[in-house]
Amino acid sequence: MQITEVKVFPVNEDRLKAYVSITIDNCFVIRDLKIIEGTGGLFVAMPSKKRKDGQFKDIAHPLNQETRDHIERKVFEAYEAELKNMSSTLGQIPRRYDDER
Repeated sequence: MQITEVKVFPVNEDRLKAYVSITIDNCFVIRDLKIIEGTGGLFVAMPSKKRKDGQFKDIAHPLNQETRDHIERKVFEAYEAELKNMSSTLGQIPRRYDDER
């Protein structure tokens, strides 16, 4: 299995840092993974659905730790690249005339 594309959509919320979509082998997409700030740091939450009893149940998830680690590594790499890209883009925004006084 190869993760052939990762799209990161940062958000400005308290614990939720980004939504993520991944493409596997150029033929299967999984949307709505989340990067969440937990007590032990960032983690990747799999897409889930709220059940009638109020609990959340994963819709899609890895079946073993090796696959989970592979997905998390790719997601965190893309997240870091997106944050770096955002910060460099912010540094390139032209200043307004009245800001230069």
